[in-house]
Amino acid sequence: MKILVVRFSSIGDVVLTTPVVRCLARQLDGSTIHFITKEAFVPVLEGNPYIDKIITIKSSVKEKLEELKAGNYDLVIDLHRNVRTLRLKLALGKKSVSFPKKNIQKFLLTNFKVNKMPDVHIVHRYFETVKQLGVLSDGLPCDFFLEDKDRVDLPAEISGRKFIAVAMGAQFATKQMPLELMEKVLSETDLPIVLLGGPGDRERSENLQLRLNKQIVVDLCGKLSLRGSAYVLSQSAALLTGDTGLMHIATAFKIPVVSVWGNTVPEFGMYPYSKPDLYSIHEVTGLSCRPCSKIGYQSCPKKHFNCMMLQDAGTIRKSLIEKAEI
Repeated sequence: MKILVVRFSSIGDVVLTTPVVRCLARQLDGSTIHFITKEAFVPVLEGNPYIDKIITIKSSVKEKLEELKAGNYDLVIDLHRNVRTLRLKLALGKKSVSFPKKNIQKFLLTNFKVNKMPDVHIVHRYFETVKQLGVLSDGLPCDFFLEDKDRVDLPAEISGRKFIAVAMGAQFATKQMPLELMEKVLSETDLPIVLLGGPGDRERSENLQLRLNKQIVVDLCGKLSLRGSAYVLSQSAALLTGDTGLMHIATAFKIPVVSVWGNTVPEFGMYPYSKPDLYSIHEVTGLSCRPCSKIGYQSCPKKHFNCMMLQDAGTIRKSLIEKAEI
């Protein structure tokens, strides 16, 4: 069976499709699996032995439509499910299955705070999509396959030592931990701290480094590729993060995760896909404005950002220290 798996974005979402891809390859004898995603997210799938071909687009499926038609797929597995993927499926005219996106339930939760979301991780909803093929979850974590070229020479300050990784950025500002909260959480930790993120996170990382001037802080924001950051993350003792792609990459390496949630909520089903003892979730419950979005904003719509500003730094710090000792 020749299968096209569709997930265009983003980092975390693509990571969360990898258990399904692995089980398709392992449980369907003789299957060939192609995966289509946006060019920016190819680093998540590089080196994955369960994918026979990665097809990339920059912005539109039209860029690769002829190649996709020539693929003559037996089945399209749509793990994104939006207008763009509907057009793709109609253009290919092949049998397809799509995962239950629960948009109505998300609308009710974000707009009326009525929770009708299924109490299940999104990975298991992905598996519902392929259940009719006889493909079942193997219970294993997400995949992220590092190669020799991804190795990073760790700075002398952390080489051979335990350290805490910190995800500085997020796709939206309302998913990011405020610097004040990060400072409170990290200022009383003894382990070295490594800051991870892209070029756009440099100002925040430099600011945090100044705030933590009595500690060993290594700022790698904007200095590594995504896969280089993943390598450093794989060597860490624990990750402190908001609702980010690095959170999901960490689970692939069984790195303990301390996740701090702002405007989004775990009830959307995208909390760490890991054993319960390897992660903790920190959120401010009882806020009438939360969740305000299923993805996020560049600033708090209410201007107070209470979903982050009212977090208990002491509880987060305690959890981080405990997870780093696992």
